[in-house]
Amino acid sequence: MADPVPFHIRLVRLIDKFTDTTGTWVAWLNVPLMAAVSVEVFSRYAMDAPTIWSFDVTYMLYGTIFMLGAAYALHKGAHIRTDFFFEKWSIRTRGVIDSTAYLVFFFPSFIVFLFVSWDEGWYAFSINETSEQTPWRPILWPFKMVVPLASLLLLIQGVSESIKSVYAARWGIELEHKEKVEI
Repeated sequence: MADPVPFHIRLVRLIDKFTDTTGTWVAWLNVPLMAAVSVEVFSRYAMDAPTIWSFDVTYMLYGTIFMLGAAYALHKGAHIRTDFFFEKWSIRTRGVIDSTAYLVFFFPSFIVFLFVSWDEGWYAFSINETSEQTPWRPILWPFKMVVPLASLLLLIQGVSESIKSVYAARWGIELEHKEKVEI
C-alpha cells in the first residue's frame, strides 16, 4: 500500500495547479490585446481613422495581463533574484532565507497592498470613476479591481512557495526546482 501524501504536499500541488490554470486564463487575454492593437494599427494607417478606444483598451489589457500574471511568474521562478549568490548556497540555506523573506516581507506587504488596493477599487466603483485620458472615458473600477485580485493570487501562490521553502529548510530537499530563466 502506498504511503498517503502529506497534507502540505497536497496543498502545494493544489495551489500550483490553481496558479497554472489562472496563468493560462490570463495568457488568453493576449488575444483581445493583439486584436485591439491590430484594429488600431489598421484603422490609423490604412484608413487614416484612429479609434478613440484603442489606447484605453490596450493599456488596461496589458496592465491586467502584467498584474494577474505575477502569481504565475512567482510559481515558475521568473521573478528577479540575485542568483549568483543564491545558487551557491545549500538547499537548506536557500529555504531558510526564502522562508524568512516570505514571512517578514512578502506576506505583510501583500496583505497591506490587498487592503489598500481594495479600498481604491471600491471607491472607484462607488463613484463610477471614468478615465480622463481619452474622449472615450471608460469606467475604471474593473481595471482598478485587478490590483487586489492580483494581490490575492500572489498571496495564494505565496502560501505554496512558503511551504516549499520551509520544506527545503527543514529537510534539505526541494519540492520543486525552479528552472533558471535566461533572458
